Amino acid sequence: MAGVAGLRLTNEEKRRLSHPLVGGVILFRRNFQDIEQLKVLTAEIRALRSPHLLIAVDHEGGRVQRFLDGFTRLPPMQVLGRMWEQDRPAALAQAENVGYVLAAELSACGVDLSFTPVLDLDWGRCAVIGNRSFHRDPAIVAELAEALQRGLARGGMSTCGKHFPGHGFVEGDSHHLMPEDGRSLAELEADDLVPFGRLAAAGMGSVMPAHVLYPAVDAQPAGFSRVWLQDVLRGRLGFDGVIFSDALDMEGAAGAGSFVQRADAALAAGCDMVLVCNDPRQTDLILAHLRPPAQPDLARRLERMAGKAADWAAELAGPAFAAARAQVERLNMPADTMRGPDVGEAN
Repeated sequence: MAGVAGLRLTNEEKRRLSHPLVGGVILFRRNFQDIEQLKVLTAEIRALRSPHLLIAVDHEGGRVQRFLDGFTRLPPMQVLGRMWEQDRPAALAQAENVGYVLAAELSACGVDLSFTPVLDLDWGRCAVIGNRSFHRDPAIVAELAEALQRGLARGGMSTCGKHFPGHGFVEGDSHHLMPEDGRSLAELEADDLVPFGRLAAAGMGSVMPAHVLYPAVDAQPAGFSRVWLQDVLRGRLGFDGVIFSDALDMEGAAGAGSFVQRADAALAAGCDMVLVCNDPRQTDLILAHLRPPAQPDLARRLERMAGKAADWAAELAGPAFAAARAQVERLNMPADTMRGPDVGEAN
């Protein structure tokens, strides 16, 4: 999955995205001017290939919402966790509304997938996660994430649970360093893995592993670890969706070597698709030298990730969407919504 530089595709980007090893495009704030421009850009991307390249974006809410002008402003997920403490049914209904509004607005613009929900627990120690997390309690996180997943499905979109097996316990930001979490597998299973297991059982479409090292479990960071991706995620949790690497241009991936070596290692460990978001030169090197392993299940898994076709313009003009959006707009937007490090834009 590759990034693109601007508001329209260049001829060089059209060439790059036509390479058979490219399976998707990730969009950022730099790729958005307004809704009409975004629709033109996604139409250009879709016209390159059949089946079309998967188009994805980080559009969680809070400080990680790439598209703003013309889109409903979504709260950080912590708002829903705090609401759950006061009124569980209302929080679950609002989580579904958020998922529906998020997905329907993106679907109407030709975007297939938002990398959401964040399933990391709020341990109160990881600034890069912070208010992106629903809650500290894994059962509450799982309930709210399942409700959000139902809403995303109503809006034509699958899910991506991140950052497996949990990024919330470490203090460091894997965009800039390699954090270490020294807990045992049993400790992780009792807490951080719970939402991933629940969402896997509920039909979660994809997972993004963390660039975090768990030395008591494996010597390799989760995104490069067969233990985590094959034994735990595929084996113990029974997950059969797509595994996307986190961005290979993050510092947390640097220990795996060059970009080609990082891509090789992630695919060998069990990732289905690797993300190279902000470096076209490295993307070209990967495309020139990568020799991916056989991936007999990839096409089937990716097919589930494509956005569902519908008359989304009519959907957005209808009463059900208007009611859901009104509910989302009434959610509290805390003063500290934007607190925390930038996520992904400046990699």
